[in-house]
Amino acid sequence: MSPFSFDAGVSDFQEKVLDASARAPVLVDFWAEWCAPCKVLKPVLEKLAGEYGGRFLLAKVDSDRNQELAAHYGVRGIPNVKAFVNGEMLKEFTGVLAEAQIRAFIDSLLPSPAEPLRIAAREARTKGEPEVACSLLIDAAELDPANEAVQLDLTEIYIDLQNTDAARTILDAQEHKTSNLARLHALQARLKLVAASAGTDSATLMARVTANPGDLDARLQLAHSLALAHDYRAALEHLLDIVRRDRKWQDEAARKAMLDLFMLLGADHAHDDLVRAFRIALARTLN
Repeated sequence: MSPFSFDAGVSDFQEKVLDASARAPVLVDFWAEWCAPCKVLKPVLEKLAGEYGGRFLLAKVDSDRNQELAAHYGVRGIPNVKAFVNGEMLKEFTGVLAEAQIRAFIDSLLPSPAEPLRIAAREARTKGEPEVACSLLIDAAELDPANEAVQLDLTEIYIDLQNTDAARTILDAQEHKTSNLARLHALQARLKLVAASAGTDSATLMARVTANPGDLDARLQLAHSLALAHDYRAALEHLLDIVRRDRKWQDEAARKAMLDLFMLLGADHAHDDLVRAFRIALARTLN
């Protein structure tokens, strides 16, 4: 018997399936001796377990001999294949599928080949090497073009490098297909900040605002510049000051900029208190 395909039951399910699924996905094939479709499916699963060479494991559970286990996991008909990852049952299918469908089912469970490059890119960015991170993520995207996490990471790097055209192209492509809308919206808000802050100098803008507190254009540009520098509290204070002075100015530009910042900060729970405080302050100002 292949080391990647084995029998399991109540006594060793924890070890062979739940614990093992922390290292690789485990497919559990619930079958019975009397079940003709089971005898069709089992050799296909065993062949694939050998072919994939440990990238997933196959645990075969005789449902007649392990009725308590089958009942616990809601087995209603057999063959029933359930996939476990990190101790949790993620997905399943019942009946006999074509081999191509089974491969697709298995492949959907496996880590992306781009993940090591994505991790390396994150480390490079932490070290202050955005160009290296960008190169790694471009390679990762070539390995796995459909990986949305890679695409959003690459967008973030492009924004770091102020390559706004490339960032906008990815965001436009991801807008209607990503499952991570919160991060998408945060990146869109950050891209707006970069565009609004192009060519500005915080010191010059601060001098203008100090000399003339009513210079709303300088104050708005300063808020954008401060936000880009991650001084979010100061940015929100300047935006709120504009709303208090003239809420309708430039088609409510300050209020809209605050909403963009709330969207940006909402992706990081560390800023929850700040966002809550300024949401309340904005609501009081407008009411």
